[in-house]
Amino acid sequence: MDEELLELQRQLEFAQQVKSSIRLSERNVVELVQKLHELRIIDFDLLHTVSGKEYITPEKLRNEMAAEIKKLGRVSLIDLADITGVDLYHVEKQAQCIVSDVPGLTLIQGEIISDSYWDNVAEEINERLQECSQIALAELAAQLQVGSELLTSVLELRIGTMVKGRLEGGQLYTPAYVACLSAMVRGAARGITVPTNLSVLWSSLQQLLQEMNGSSGVAVEGSFFQSLFNGLVKQGEILGSLRAGVHWTPTVFGIAQKEWIDSFFSQNSFISYEALLKLGIPQPLQYLQSRYPDGIPLVTIFVHPSMVEMLDASAEDTIEHDGWINSLSILPASFGNQDACKLLSLCQSVKLAVKSNKALILGESYVFSNGFIKDVFDRMEKEMETFNRSGSSMGMAFEDLHSVKEVKTGHDSSRFVELNEPGNESGSIRQSIEKGSKKKKGKATGNTKTSAAESGPDDQEYVPTKSKKNQRKGKDTSSRVSDSKTAAKKESDRLKEDNLCIPEEWVMQKITKIVPDFEEEGVDDPEMILRPLANYLRPMLLDSWKERRKALFTENTEKMKRVLDDLQKKLDESFLNLQLYVKALDLFEDDQSTSVILHKHLLRTTAASIVDMLLFNLDVHNKLKNGIEVEESQNSESISVTPGERIALAKSLPGSLSSRALALVEALEGKQVEIFISSLDEMAEDSGLLLKKLDKKLERTRLHSYRKDLTSQVSAESDPVSLLPKVVSLLYVQIHNRALQAPGRAISVAVSRLKDKLEDSAYSILRDYHTATVTLLALMSAATDDEQDCTADRILSKRELLESLMPSLKGLVLGTSQS
Repeated sequence: MDEELLELQRQLEFAQQVKSSIRLSERNVVELVQKLHELRIIDFDLLHTVSGKEYITPEKLRNEMAAEIKKLGRVSLIDLADITGVDLYHVEKQAQCIVSDVPGLTLIQGEIISDSYWDNVAEEINERLQECSQIALAELAAQLQVGSELLTSVLELRIGTMVKGRLEGGQLYTPAYVACLSAMVRGAARGITVPTNLSVLWSSLQQLLQEMNGSSGVAVEGSFFQSLFNGLVKQGEILGSLRAGVHWTPTVFGIAQKEWIDSFFSQNSFISYEALLKLGIPQPLQYLQSRYPDGIPLVTIFVHPSMVEMLDASAEDTIEHDGWINSLSILPASFGNQDACKLLSLCQSVKLAVKSNKALILGESYVFSNGFIKDVFDRMEKEMETFNRSGSSMGMAFEDLHSVKEVKTGHDSSRFVELNEPGNESGSIRQSIEKGSKKKKGKATGNTKTSAAESGPDDQEYVPTKSKKNQRKGKDTSSRVSDSKTAAKKESDRLKEDNLCIPEEWVMQKITKIVPDFEEEGVDDPEMILRPLANYLRPMLLDSWKERRKALFTENTEKMKRVLDDLQKKLDESFLNLQLYVKALDLFEDDQSTSVILHKHLLRTTAASIVDMLLFNLDVHNKLKNGIEVEESQNSESISVTPGERIALAKSLPGSLSSRALALVEALEGKQVEIFISSLDEMAEDSGLLLKKLDKKLERTRLHSYRKDLTSQVSAESDPVSLLPKVVSLLYVQIHNRALQAPGRAISVAVSRLKDKLEDSAYSILRDYHTATVTLLALMSAATDDEQDCTADRILSKRELLESLMPSLKGLVLGTSQS
């Protein structure tokens, strides 16, 4: 045996000393191994290392990984790849095999962790927990570099065995610490005497723990406090009731609550639902009814029957003495209007008085005797009689408020001539008071809308209309007014309630003046009593005023007819003149600037006088129709109205007529006469008037009359400045058969247009006179009071020049007209 061994040693030494004839490179070795693998001489798998210089079998890799896992207990796959020098793919593949084959190993988030590792971690956590009493899982998870959920699942299996503590809300607590918290919760809950939201209590305990432990302490979640609290309630260590999981009502509070309610109700004979809600009673009405069966529930108050007896005695005394009473002034301040109203409905004396028309309830809390209502109505009725006797004073009292009321209610009148049907009320005002209080049944009612509804369908407005065919037949104002004359008897009994509007504010003001007690009682809110009382009295006052207006309307019928007849005559005359003047504007259509000047001048003069006359007379007619007396002096020929007064008159007209009038006034401020004529036509149609058209025959007649009148004015004119426009107008009549109305600014253009129509000598006279007139007017406008100024001499000389030229200028037109 030794010889064989020695022989082998010699052969090895020889082999080592012999130089090889063939040297293999790394590449040849790799190819050789691949060839052996293909020939199945090597029949097992080989894995390349990361360096590429070594081969390793899967079994070897698995053994190395298992040894490393056993050594460390927790190792990541990336670290295993670095340790074994094999690609991560093969490491992951072998890791899955190891985890599946070896129990107690888990592959989590790229790491292989053994149960022994978790046991060691649990022991470390338990040691730390016993030192700190509480640990946050988030902090442990951050230190171990694992997820909180994973750590929770691991610790839950070891709580009570390896970890001596309690896991709650992401926190670990020792039993001693849990007992301490339970004692804090018990003490805090027993100290509560009023209903409390437990979340507020838990916040207070958390703040207390933070102060005790400092910044290093771990915050205790409110859910843990709630869990401890629920356990104490089940054990009977805390007495009370829990609603919705967080609303705690201790038993001691319920006892004090009942005692306070009994004491308050016995002393005051009432208690509000709001007070019970503040005490934490969610359904106060049911609670009080079950506790006090004899009590009376109101809207916001629960009262004892003695409260009804007290109010009933005061109301009965008031009704017997023809007075009024505010029940809220007798009842405590906690009572509202609805409570007082319901309480009054329970008073026996008030119910009997209302049923027998001896009393009335207004504003929910006020009781008025019928005698008091009659006294107030009589005094207001007398004041209205004074207004009616004073003529237009009634209109002055209501006019502005009435116009505003018409705009608000959207009153629409399709024609100016409005006829009113008779009302269907019967009986005297006194009877309406007594019947009205019975209808009201103790409630504040009776407004204008109700009166209108009661007046029936006969109050519909009837407006006679005229077709265009009849208008072309030439029916005049008398024929149109004859419709109203035929129905004169019917008109005298009709009154439209929309036009009979007594302002609510006026009635309230008069009530305050008549009954100063309202102000003394502090009744300054109109919604409380003044407005309901005014709404009750207004229909009765309206009926009274209606009767008086019926009488006035009968008296004013003839006046209304006369006003319309006079207005139609004046309108015919003025509108024919306007149409005559408009025809002269056609001569200047090629000159836009001059045309605008002439249009504006015609609108400011002739058209303005038509509008003023129309608005003034329609306003008079409207006042007469509404029962307002108008002085005869107001029907004068000369009417001078300012722009502001013109707008006020337009707004005072009823319904759609007012909008037509405003459109007419707006057209008056425009630049086109045609627009004004269109608006005037619409206004006249709504007013029941006719606009007389200018035909050829009328044009010749009026033009002749205009020429004759103008000739006499030129002949008698002595003012050199005023003479020029009259001569120019007369020349246009003689040459163009047009009645030209031109302002001073347009005289220059009007004169220049006559150059081709006059002889050179005549035109020279006209032109020189115009030049001298312009110079004179310029000197007069530039004149001053300075004595050294020579302007006065120049004005005098220029005026003398014009006076010397006046005979020649008059000769241009008078000679022609005379011939």
